[in-house]
Amino acid sequence: MERITWNQFFMAQSHLLALRSTCTRLSVGATIVREKRIIAGGYNGSISGDDHCIDNGCYVVDNHCVRTVHAEVNALLQCAKYGTPTKGADLYVTHFPCLPCTKSIIQAGIQNLYYATDYKNNPYAIELLAQAKVNVVHVPFDERKIDFLSDEKMMLYMDMLTKLREHGATPEELAPYEQKVEELFGHSLLDIN
Repeated sequence: MERITWNQFFMAQSHLLALRSTCTRLSVGATIVREKRIIAGGYNGSISGDDHCIDNGCYVVDNHCVRTVHAEVNALLQCAKYGTPTKGADLYVTHFPCLPCTKSIIQAGIQNLYYATDYKNNPYAIELLAQAKVNVVHVPFDERKIDFLSDEKMMLYMDMLTKLREHGATPEELAPYEQKVEELFGHSLLDIN
């Protein structure tokens, strides 16, 4: 197994945090790091004790869910709540931050912003980050790196394809399935055999 980089590691943490999201529109996770140590994490969801979007639907005003606190802000608030300084820290987030989150990131003194997925990248947010000299880095993230069942899934697919071959499926019929397995797992079935 290939060892992941620090950027991939912290981005994986953000993707894991996103799995806790209670927003039905988009799951986002954010991790704040200083000197290669995680100091806070957040995901988008309702305030403590309020209804969750997954339970009662999003509360949408002007095309935005106002029920949800964004992941980046939740992570920054966690630092504020527990007295952990954010000046000079790094922020890893699954999606490019919205404009209000960008302002909070800058005001909190975040030095480096790492994001995995472009998402409605606001030109003004990009301009503000540049003015504030926040280093912005796109870190493409392969979610297969955190799939702890990938070996078992691969074996299941291979067993199924073998059974299809044994029952007379032609190479032409199997080709699209083999191609999809290759896309999902990032390598050819020939590499496995």
